Amino acid sequence: MNPPEIKPVHVIGGGLAGSEAAWQIASAGVPVVLHEMRGVPGVKTDAHHTDGLAELVCSNSFRSDDWEHNAVGLLHAEMRALDSIIMSCGDAHQVPAGGALAVDRDGFSQAVTAKLEAHPLVTIVREEIAGLPPADWDNVIVATGPLTSPALAAAILDLTGEDALSFFDAIAPIVHADSIDFDIAWRQSRYDKEGPGGDAAAYVNCPMDKAQYEAFIDALLNGPKAEFKDWENVPYFDGCLPIEVMAERGRETLRHGPMKPVGLTNPRDPQVKSYAIVQLRQDNALGTLFNMVGFQTKLKHGAQAEVFRMIPGLHEAQFARLGGLHRNTFLNSPKLLDRQLRLKAMPRLRFAGQVTGVEGYVESAAMGLLTGRLAAAERLGRPLEAPPVHTAMGALVEHITGGHLDGPGGISKFQPMNINYGLLPPLEAPKVDEAGLKIPMKERGRAKKRLMSLRALEALKAWRDAG
Repeated sequence: MNPPEIKPVHVIGGGLAGSEAAWQIASAGVPVVLHEMRGVPGVKTDAHHTDGLAELVCSNSFRSDDWEHNAVGLLHAEMRALDSIIMSCGDAHQVPAGGALAVDRDGFSQAVTAKLEAHPLVTIVREEIAGLPPADWDNVIVATGPLTSPALAAAILDLTGEDALSFFDAIAPIVHADSIDFDIAWRQSRYDKEGPGGDAAAYVNCPMDKAQYEAFIDALLNGPKAEFKDWENVPYFDGCLPIEVMAERGRETLRHGPMKPVGLTNPRDPQVKSYAIVQLRQDNALGTLFNMVGFQTKLKHGAQAEVFRMIPGLHEAQFARLGGLHRNTFLNSPKLLDRQLRLKAMPRLRFAGQVTGVEGYVESAAMGLLTGRLAAAERLGRPLEAPPVHTAMGALVEHITGGHLDGPGGISKFQPMNINYGLLPPLEAPKVDEAGLKIPMKERGRAKKRLMSLRALEALKAWRDAG
């Protein structure tokens, strides 16, 4: 039974950030009510397909798991050190993905849902919060993400006097594995890099020669695109560009982006270098579904199968899901939020996830983790500061609450941001290693990243232990 003397914290939104926030609050011994509108008859979003908590609507990848040399991997490590439900369930339901951590999306969502449903301090309520939360909710986390319901979004914007900033987000198609032609395609991770599960052949690779690539680009450029009318003036976020938008930026853009052929060797003809390569990554634990890496698209559904079947190895592809496009929104956080991620105009409201201006599954979940801890500490009368800027989580907070630079005349240039080492305070690249041996110039960048990661984990541990 919930302790009667402790009022619950309310979390609005059962995505990655909201689920993580609820878990952290309950783990601190504070009751939490998690409100999720999916599951209410007649209520849905433009992108979700189930009513499961922490449903992944785009990729199934949490990106690199290399904590020593990749900022996303560092963020993974920080979250694991703080008992993240998202990371523990992700680890339990990982699928092969080279050096990345990818998950079986259904198993992952089911695991998160089950853990939260089983926690005695968590109450899950299926309802839509239309407008601002009731006034007697004095400690609230808004984790409604980029698909915030119109009524709640309008109330927040009216309260702040701000115009919402928006961007498009695109979804990649998913292919049935048994429809891939493995007489043409082959399995290999880039540079044969092993992932968390030890698999160095996690990706399916479909090679193209120059003529095939040029024909594919023509089809992308000429294919019918979805139109969005009132959305059309909304900018894209560069981290999730539709593939045809990349093609419009230059015919060679794709072969230097998601279709780059480097680090891969066709075993049937090792001496011939492919002009471009399309990769597919395992999407479920059974290995029956693969998603097309980097192939977010706004092509109309009728054109997608025709165009993507031009890819060698996918000429008979059967699609479990076609690509799509939806609009995401985020706050002008540097102006609206304090370092506790509270709304300055109404401090009882905290915000978490993509709506704050972080981009990516892991970054969104990390902000949910942090707001959960901050809200629980406030409820228990033990104020907690955000982690130091030397940590990945602290660096994200710094960015979204004021770490960006405005343009001329004070015009905000704030945009969604993935975690990267450029957000952390710099270190000088080391010239010698721990044994005193000189580090070659070309390896100093990696050595610096490792030092920054070690510094971050040490700072996070000190912050965790002090809290």
